Amino acid sequence: MNELPNPTLPLSPLALPRGSLHPSPLDSSPMALVGTAGPRIEVSWARHLDEVRAAQRLRYAVFAGEMGARLSTAVPGHDVDLFDDYCEHLIVRDGRSAEVIGTYRVLTPAQAKRVGGTYSDTEFDLTRLRGLRERMVELGRSCVHPDHRQGAVIMALWGALADFMVRNGLDTMIGCASIPMLHNGIVSGEAAASIWAQLRETHLAPIEHRVLPRLPLPVEQLEGNLAVEPPALIKGYLRLGARILGAPAWDPDFNTADLPMLMRLGELHPRYRRHFLGR
Repeated sequence: MNELPNPTLPLSPLALPRGSLHPSPLDSSPMALVGTAGPRIEVSWARHLDEVRAAQRLRYAVFAGEMGARLSTAVPGHDVDLFDDYCEHLIVRDGRSAEVIGTYRVLTPAQAKRVGGTYSDTEFDLTRLRGLRERMVELGRSCVHPDHRQGAVIMALWGALADFMVRNGLDTMIGCASIPMLHNGIVSGEAAASIWAQLRETHLAPIEHRVLPRLPLPVEQLEGNLAVEPPALIKGYLRLGARILGAPAWDPDFNTADLPMLMRLGELHPRYRRHFLGR
């Protein structure tokens, strides 16, 4: 297992010259070609500004165009925020067209220190996670092109993330999993309140890892007994062995309820441990 080398300057999407190499502090895998029942897909870590831009365009199309998020961005048509400069960007391309069809961004412990925290810190008080931070990464901005949401892309992303964690001696992942205010035809946050009511009974983390939202969704004032399924990505995380860290925050820019989630490699479901880690 390799350790993180000494960090170098972070990637700056706004300043990095076109075609320059990403000065990555990571031990990250080379591009992999994955065979699926459909078109083959290529998984890689972004090394050039053009690749980061492609991921940001996909994010903008999904979050702003599809979900209606109000994004304040320095680059029109791209989802860009201050954390992008410090993150590693994992991308999946269609093996035929080379179009970016899936992405995650990953904030490592060293880069979280450089930027002053994680995106999750802006939504939650993460004081109780301070003992985990040295080996904890934040996952964010996950999205998949609407024409490729059959499961293969997200499984490829998760496989690359698991490999990244092992190679760099990291064991904990956190992130904010979003529930749209309009979910399955239910409006005004009642779907999110109902999903929270369900999951707190079955998947709530131990109290020593629970966090508090800075802008809470007022779940006590909302109908929380509706029969509604969580979004597919949240269900996928829970199947892997993830835990909910507390009640949802409201993100007014994205108009979502965000659930804080934590996943530890040591708690991966045995089926997925064998699939992703080979043990």
